[in-house]
Amino acid sequence: MFHRVITTSKTNSFFLFGARGTGKSTYILANYSDKGTLYVDLLNPEKEAMLLRSPNLLVEWIKAYGPALRRVVIDEVQKLPKLLNLVHQQIEESKRGENPLQFILTGSSARKLRHGAANLLAGRAFLYNLFPLTHFELGARFDLAQVLQFGSLPAIFSYDKLEDKRLYLETYGRTYMKEEIWNEQIVRKLEPFANFLQVAAQCNGKILNFSKIGRDVGTETKTVQSYYQMLEDTLAGFMLPSYHRSVRKRQTTAPKFYFFDTGVKRALDGTLTVELLPQTYAFGDAFEHFVILEIVRISSYRQNDFRFSYFRTHEDAEVDLIIERPGRTTLLMEIKSSEQVDGSELRSLGRIARDFGPCEPICLSRDKSRRKAEDIMILPWQEGLQTIF
Repeated sequence: MFHRVITTSKTNSFFLFGARGTGKSTYILANYSDKGTLYVDLLNPEKEAMLLRSPNLLVEWIKAYGPALRRVVIDEVQKLPKLLNLVHQQIEESKRGENPLQFILTGSSARKLRHGAANLLAGRAFLYNLFPLTHFELGARFDLAQVLQFGSLPAIFSYDKLEDKRLYLETYGRTYMKEEIWNEQIVRKLEPFANFLQVAAQCNGKILNFSKIGRDVGTETKTVQSYYQMLEDTLAGFMLPSYHRSVRKRQTTAPKFYFFDTGVKRALDGTLTVELLPQTYAFGDAFEHFVILEIVRISSYRQNDFRFSYFRTHEDAEVDLIIERPGRTTLLMEIKSSEQVDGSELRSLGRIARDFGPCEPICLSRDKSRRKAEDIMILPWQEGLQTIF
């Protein structure tokens, strides 16, 4: 059992979203499993079928508990989004009593909920996200090479053999396509989408060219864009926009896309059997992916109102990550997998920073201690994460 750094409300109703396998059910059972809890598991086919036929059974179960009931957990609520209308009703009714009910609603897809009539309970429930394990949560079990190779979904750490880790991730990829995409009837034809997933994984962290991806997959540009939207809706990853002071221009410049886990990304592009070796291009890409994921996860858990983007000049000089922090200096970040970064590698970052305006350029790397080169602070990535937050 890992101690999760996320902090959720003990009294207010909330949604807990996260991709499959991130540990939502484990977290809820560990923190909200007293006798005053009604637990409804929609991954149980029998329970799902009962509520599909008669949604009002939920209200009857709640009434049967009587005043001893303190909270209701509905696991994977996106399977029956119409239940949210009843949840909305029960929240309002319980507020008029002495002991308002807390509803905890978990989901691995925001797609159906967003299109549902209840519209995420119109702000009556907080919203949290759960991710694969961070290096903080792994503690002494953290191993950078293993996390780059196989990611940090909790189940990965129950396997000792490398082959078992590979099989788990390959199965995860197939399960994702079957349960999140095909069974939910999000796409009509599975083969083009399966091809798209492999290409999308190969394009992870790269500036997206939707029309080129469409040609590679054999489908239209609009279809590719809708596929990426599906990945975001099913919490399989996120878009990183291009930086611009104009919000409108951020939306019209090509973004990057990052999968939510380094291991899942490698499973989808078929590279799990390829060893990641330091000082290789693949290792550098994986390390950059990992650092960006850590920053996004920690920011979400701490509920920082940070805004993330990347920056690229017309001369193709690039800043890996820009972090806009309200009330604090904007960070321009380079991510290098070297154990000793050469200061000359950071000259373009220094030039961009001088033209950028008020900002702080930094570099996160595998260096063992902090140092300064080209007027840029080079930090061990662990120390860099502390500095950011």
